[in-house]
Amino acid sequence: MSKSIFLLRHGQTIFNAQQRLQGHCNSDLTELGQQQAAMVGLSLKNKLADKRQWTIYASPLGRAMQTAEIVANQIGININEIVQDVRLKEFCLGDWEQAYIPDIKKEHPQFNEQKDWYLMAPNAESYYEVKDRIEDFLADTSVSDNAIVISHGLTGAVFRGVYVGMTYNEVFSQDLPQDAYFLLANDKISRIQCDVQQIVTVAV
Repeated sequence: MSKSIFLLRHGQTIFNAQQRLQGHCNSDLTELGQQQAAMVGLSLKNKLADKRQWTIYASPLGRAMQTAEIVANQIGININEIVQDVRLKEFCLGDWEQAYIPDIKKEHPQFNEQKDWYLMAPNAESYYEVKDRIEDFLADTSVSDNAIVISHGLTGAVFRGVYVGMTYNEVFSQDLPQDAYFLLANDKISRIQCDVQQIVTVAV
C-alpha cells in the first residue's frame, strides 16, 4: 500500500512577522499563526474518514510542535500521540539564524533574484543533507501509511520535491504557504487552500 501524506508547514511565527530567519532556532506562533494552524486542523478533520488511521509526525522544533498540538486538538487526536522526528526539522541556516532578511538582502542584492539564497548562509545545512533525511523518512517502513506531517517552509519544499522527483530549481521555485497544505498520494501532489485571513509575510 502506498502512503498518503498530508504535509503542513507551521503557522506564522513572531520571527516570520519580523522577517527574521529561524532555521534551527525558534520563535512562538503569532495569533495569526495559531489561527492558521486551527484552520488547517479543521480542514483536515473534515477530510479524514477515520482519525484513528492517522499518525501525526512533527519536527521537534517548538513552532512545529505548537502547530502539531493545535492541529491534533482540532482533529481529536491525543497530543501525546504526536511523533517527533528530527528528519523533519528545518534547514540549519548557520550564521544567519535570527538575522533580519532585509539586512541580508541589502548586503547581498543578488539574492533578490536567487530562490535558494537561504542556503548561502555561512555554516548552513546543505540541500543534499536535508534531501537525504527526507528520503530516509519517506523510505521508512515504520512510518504510518496514513501520515500527517508538520514541518517547515524550506524542508517542506524539499519534501515535496523528493516525493515527485523535482529538479533543484523546481524545489526552490515552490511557494511556502502557511494558509494551505498538501496531500501527497499516488505520486501526485494536491494543494488544499484554507480560508484564513491574508498572510502578511512568507519569511522562512
